[in-house]
Amino acid sequence: MATATEQITGWVFNIQRYSLHDGAGIRTVVFLKGCPLRCAWCSNPESQYGTPEIALDPRKCLGQAFCGLCQPQCETAALSYAAAGEIQIDRNRCSGCLQCSAQCPTKALRHFGEQMHAGQVLDLIESEAIFYQRSGGGLTLSGGEPLMQSAFTLALLQEAQNRHINTLLETCGDANWTTLHTIAPYADTVYFDIKSLDDVQHRRFTQRTNRTILNNLRRLRHTFPALPIHVRTPLIPGFNATQHDIDAIIDFILPLPEVSYEIIPYHRLGRDKYHALGREYPLREQRLLTEQINSIVDRARDRCGERYGAPAG
Repeated sequence: MATATEQITGWVFNIQRYSLHDGAGIRTVVFLKGCPLRCAWCSNPESQYGTPEIALDPRKCLGQAFCGLCQPQCETAALSYAAAGEIQIDRNRCSGCLQCSAQCPTKALRHFGEQMHAGQVLDLIESEAIFYQRSGGGLTLSGGEPLMQSAFTLALLQEAQNRHINTLLETCGDANWTTLHTIAPYADTVYFDIKSLDDVQHRRFTQRTNRTILNNLRRLRHTFPALPIHVRTPLIPGFNATQHDIDAIIDFILPLPEVSYEIIPYHRLGRDKYHALGREYPLREQRLLTEQINSIVDRARDRCGERYGAPAG
């Protein structure tokens, strides 16, 4: 019989197994929906809202003449057919009922977001336990922002520890301190994003202040001195991709004991998802030269010394 903790539900938009890039060892990464930030470079735009969303790839649509299964399912008349016969969505009408995606045989219409029980997620994770034991891996909670689903995140981390599974929490740090304080003891490691020390720039590119984030990192280090904390900075053109911006972040974290640091190069892998969700990709075609990235990373590595790079676990 499932415990009360295992019965707590939350919204998951992806579960990635056999990951080697989100913590030590082989890990299962559970991506939760909902995020307080709206980062212009976000590679997971499907994570931003806390409820399910419909994505459309008209290239996969069989068209009204050959299929037509989805339109009758829509009670708000959000679906119609373009002149070429492929389905299109009026997102102002869409209620998010998901009935259309359930009927689509080619996945031209699909949805991001499944409601799952904590026990259901942990059973899937535990099925890979042999890989965690041999590699030092475990569960990584990511998003979105896991702290936005605080009860679900707490249940997942608590139950993982009950089952002797290593836990890692990835967070942007923009959360109520009480929430972070409650959840942190159940994370074996925390990956904490610091994007910029410039609050004006931070507000412009994420639509949120950085003050709560910076305060939470200080308090997290002070309150849990033994907790491994790894700070990461995505290197974004036009936002923070300068020596000055990265030096400011390093100046902030170096006085914090036992905090490691790493720069994450910018990529545009989420660009197509924006189109599928009916949104424009905010950064468009901005790029960083390899020489720029290498110069900034080399200086950060020199300044941080042994504290640069992801912890081995």
